Formats: sequence, C-alpha cells, structure tokens
Amino acid sequence: MTAPEFWQRLDELVHASTVVIDRPAGSRHPRYGEFTYPLDYGYLAATRAADGDGIDVWRGSLATEDEVHVTAIVVNVDLVKRDTELKLLLNCTPDEACRILATH
Repeated sequence: MTAPEFWQRLDELVHASTVVIDRPAGSRHPRYGEFTYPLDYGYLAATRAADGDGIDVWRGSLATEDEVHVTAIVVNVDLVKRDTELKLLLNCTPDEACRILATH
C-alpha cells in the first residue's frame, strides 16, 4: 500500500463512521480531574480499537460537517501495560497536532 492509499483508507473509515465527541475542548477527564482536554476528543462509533472501544479521535479547529480528513495519527506505546493505542487527528492545524502530541 502506498502512503496516499493509507491516508485515503483512513479518510474512508472516518467518512463511513459517526464521530462522537464525548469530551469537548475544555472539559475535565472523568478519572483524572487535573487533566483538561485541549481540543474535542471522542471516538468513531461502530469501530473497535485494540482496547475494545471505538477508535479514538481528536477534532481540530478546521473541522466542518462536510469536510473531515485525517491530518495525522498518534500511536501511544505503553511499556508498562505492553500495549499500543491509535488516535486519529481530524482536521487539526500543525499547532493543534503539536499540542495533542505533547498531551500524549
């Protein structure tokens, strides 16, 4: 698979899914109250990630109802839990992508 095909498939997955934002920008984490979400955070409904939940997404300021694109991905590697987690960044500016990366 080529790099353009990879990004196209991610976009197709997002377009075929419903984006659910359950933690809007500025909200607090339900278990770690000291953490505030810098951007909208949620998941793709009817998808499944390695943890069994929906695929996680961060939604940036460039998002509109009609034009949603994957602009980057974050892959977390947890050596203690010995697992990985994928986060899709949707319509994020370069600055927003850097803020998300710093969050992880």
